[in-house]
Amino acid sequence: MSFLESLRVSFRSIKANGLRSVLTMLGIIIGVAAVIAMVAIGEGTSASVASQGRISLGAGSLNTLTLADAEAIAQKESVSGVAPSVNGRAQLVWGSSNYSTSLEGTTESFPEVRNVQVAQGRFFSNFEVKKQFNVAVVGTEIVTNLFGGSNPIGETIQINRIPFTVIGVLKSQGSSGMTNNDDRVLIPVTTAMSRLTGGKYVNSIYVSAASAEQMAQAQADTAETLRAQHNLRPSESDDFRITSQSDILSTAQAVSGSMTALLSGIAAISLIVGGIGVMNIMLVSVTERTREIGIRKAIGAKKRDILRQFLIEAVTLSLLGGVIGILLGIGAAMAVSKLGGMATAITISPVLYAFLTSTAVGVIFGVYPARKAAQLKPIDALRYE
Repeated sequence: MSFLESLRVSFRSIKANGLRSVLTMLGIIIGVAAVIAMVAIGEGTSASVASQGRISLGAGSLNTLTLADAEAIAQKESVSGVAPSVNGRAQLVWGSSNYSTSLEGTTESFPEVRNVQVAQGRFFSNFEVKKQFNVAVVGTEIVTNLFGGSNPIGETIQINRIPFTVIGVLKSQGSSGMTNNDDRVLIPVTTAMSRLTGGKYVNSIYVSAASAEQMAQAQADTAETLRAQHNLRPSESDDFRITSQSDILSTAQAVSGSMTALLSGIAAISLIVGGIGVMNIMLVSVTERTREIGIRKAIGAKKRDILRQFLIEAVTLSLLGGVIGILLGIGAAMAVSKLGGMATAITISPVLYAFLTSTAVGVIFGVYPARKAAQLKPIDALRYE
């Protein structure tokens, strides 16, 4: 019997016992799907953090950061860009539609520093920031929920009852942790501070290093500048905190790695259970097809032919479970991204790992039933009822 014929026989056997086969593959399906989904979520989280660029966040826990601080930091050679930011909530009104969203006031440097792109229109300029223009750039969620998907460029909206002209739409970024980057409106920081928040302090200052190699220097320069700006004596503690993007990425990767390791352990148990199920159904199959084995041996089939036939059936059953698991895992990752707002990234490595693991499970747990079938004596097999 050729390999293709053996494969066809395997599929006929699986189809003939459909429910039994599905229940047998369940452990493999669950194990593979869990690994694919978890790795996709972990990779997506890491990529989402990394995609924000080489950034340090200087956040004032005691409302100490000012626009002057940002200007001073921008003078350092290790720094390539600075974007101060004030945050709040905003009620948007356009015609008869209204929508509540996040408000962020910043400067023209925001796209470069935070690694965001404008999909339609443009971002506000330095002139518009200095002159406190009432212009706004909105996320894709606002386009959908406030404008019903229509082009918002040039439209006038009310932000907390103050009219603003929409000049741009941000390219979709998805979510970072609990923050939905597509559900926000950006306006000039000066406009936000003078007309909306009414404060003289900014919530944070985003700083991008000139290069990855200068990240540590940029962080040190930022701390030194802020201490000088705030007239802090050597004996006094910082009245700000600095968090580098590399720290956030390391934390995200560590958490992701721990969760992946935990889930991988659970998946391994599921695969073992699935493998035992494969071995069990193959032993049942050997018993049910004893006379068939006897007839094949009687007309010239050798031990290796019988061994190969049942081993192919075991591997086919296991691989089919692996493929279903891969598809379910990818589907679960996409559902998490779509419904849960979490960033996911599906890579080829876990898919290959799942494919190879499924093959290994089929071989390892299929060898014993295949050997048992191959060692049956023709006369005993033909006399079996």
